[in-house]
Amino acid sequence: MPYYGFYYFDPTWVLVIVGAVICMIASARVKSTFAKYSKVMSRTGMTGAEAARRLLDSQGIYGVQVMSVAGDLTDHYDPRNKTLKLSQSVYGSTSVAAIGVAAHECGHAIQDEVGYSPLKLRTAFVPVANFGSSISMLLIIAGLIFGARNGSYSLLVNLGILCFSLAVLFQLITLPVEFNASRRALVLLQENGILYQDEAAQTRKVLSAAALTYVAGALSAILQLLRLILLFGGRRNRD
Repeated sequence: MPYYGFYYFDPTWVLVIVGAVICMIASARVKSTFAKYSKVMSRTGMTGAEAARRLLDSQGIYGVQVMSVAGDLTDHYDPRNKTLKLSQSVYGSTSVAAIGVAAHECGHAIQDEVGYSPLKLRTAFVPVANFGSSISMLLIIAGLIFGARNGSYSLLVNLGILCFSLAVLFQLITLPVEFNASRRALVLLQENGILYQDEAAQTRKVLSAAALTYVAGALSAILQLLRLILLFGGRRNRD
């Protein structure tokens, strides 16, 4: 790395900064898009919770409970206890944005019901990804410490990078799961007469903005992984 006085410039930080900026832009877009279409009320007058219940029933899924949870955009489907949890801004709202988000979560419940393979893979991969992301930096730091003592890099650094790769892989597995849930949602909303065609187009914008946050998260994780490979790979070459 180039040194300037007492400081040095690490060019690989650019990758982290780019990833962070991409995530912030995606987050801002989904919030602004949701806020915009939260002001557009659906002509059917159904709430997010009512729409979710109708969509689930239309697919013969009666064992999934629809409930309200605190927070904004905290909506999710929990396959462990078969509950569809909608945030307060979605549960009781009649907006096309709320109905779209509720329908998206129904898409996950339907995936679970039909045994959608990417969802099963993602669910099984959760503990692996959590373990990898939590221990990766510890292994890398331990590797650097031991490496500084004996003048060479430890196997721990490589193990740390490998563990971080598991978290990146989880992000990539998530993408088809989220895209598929949105596709199911848009089709079912029109088939069940919950949204008119123009309303469905508005809902599509909300779901597309939400999908970008997952793409941004995956891209950011890939850039961080690339930084680790460039940073420590370069040092090994110099050693």
